[in-house]
Amino acid sequence: MEDIPKHVGIILDGNRRFAKRLMLEPWKGHEYGAKKIEEVLEWCKELSIKEITLFVFSLENFNRPKEEFNDLMKGFNDGFERLGKDERLDKYKIRVNVLGKIELFPKDVQEKMKYIINKTKTYDDYILNFALGYSGRAEIVDATKKIIENKLKPEDITEGSFADYLYNKHDVDLIIRTSGEKRTSGFLLWQGSYAELVFVDKFWPEFTKEDFIDAIEEYSRRHRRFGK
Repeated sequence: MEDIPKHVGIILDGNRRFAKRLMLEPWKGHEYGAKKIEEVLEWCKELSIKEITLFVFSLENFNRPKEEFNDLMKGFNDGFERLGKDERLDKYKIRVNVLGKIELFPKDVQEKMKYIINKTKTYDDYILNFALGYSGRAEIVDATKKIIENKLKPEDITEGSFADYLYNKHDVDLIIRTSGEKRTSGFLLWQGSYAELVFVDKFWPEFTKEDFIDAIEEYSRRHRRFGK
């Protein structure tokens, strides 16, 4: 492939429906989904994709039923603990970021997130972003609040300076959504203004390396004009 995206965003959709189809508890679907994330890291490395942002848990997801919410929090806690010990972070110099309202998560989950962020903050060969407690609208509102707090003058506010106050200022080239849903649900509203979109008719736990490569190949066939 000649044109590989530098930054790929994925909306990991369909864990619960996958579990329901198999007559499993919802948390099993999330467990399968977490394992798929580990595979995606290797796929990105093989294709030399420098940055990936995974939309895992939206701000609205805090309203999930209590039992499912608790299972999710346990999964996040365990998942970040495993990731913190993953040798690939040091080997491949992967920086890990969490984009979203970290302060809304249970303390133990926050501690795991902050540990891995701090551990990898100097790495820059690859970037792995987890959108957790995330909303594209909230991100833009938070950026606006920071600009006001820093008392920027109107003439100093440009698209470039505004982006500096976002959770992540890097534009995303390609957004993939699984599960057959054809919307972006507020994911990377600013960064994805010119992103190419690919929708996959499979639930996230079913997403394969072949599906990922197909999406990258679809991206490489498109002519990105950026309004020109």
